[in-house]
Amino acid sequence: MSSPLLVLNEVAVAPGKADQVLAAWSELNQKEPVTGRALYRSVDDGNILEITPIENLSELGALGAVWQKLWEGVSDDLVSDFRRQLLEFVEAPKDTADPLPATPYVQLRHIEVKPREFAAYREWRENTIFDVVRRAEQVEAFLAYHSLFSTEPGVMFVSGFACEPAEYQAVFTSPEYQRIVQEAGDRYIVGGESGLYTRVYQRVDA
Repeated sequence: MSSPLLVLNEVAVAPGKADQVLAAWSELNQKEPVTGRALYRSVDDGNILEITPIENLSELGALGAVWQKLWEGVSDDLVSDFRRQLLEFVEAPKDTADPLPATPYVQLRHIEVKPREFAAYREWRENTIFDVVRRAEQVEAFLAYHSLFSTEPGVMFVSGFACEPAEYQAVFTSPEYQRIVQEAGDRYIVGGESGLYTRVYQRVDA
């Protein structure tokens, strides 16, 4: 069952240092285990992403102590600071038995919704976005979250898949889905269609 809260922790790594950072990060996580936590590498730019499922906010203090150790161990090999978000579960068009999708790949799909349109957007996405992903065999899990704490607030979909990324992406580049994106941009998304971003990551500790 999907985790009620997710902590996203992402960083950009210096060229040629990804394997080194991942090794140090994985070693630290083994010493400080959290059930369901997973590491991913971006298929686009080599960024490293950690997703940690938590049950309640009281767990953040322990994570903070681990993050300090992580900083001390890998900061010399980074080109950005860590970017962190806390997300709250809303609903799951395709739920997962685990706190996170147990798939080789995840995609993050993010938008910021115009506040005055939010109630209408929730109803609209049930019959458009969610209808598409429920019918798509390539999409094994599709979880809807919303930011609690973030410098990038809004809706975050966490989508899990096992096929090749190109096959998965075909679901969202079809004419049907492109019409949905245009409609969302015209009415619901802050900044229009350009306010939608998507990122694909491959799991590295499966």
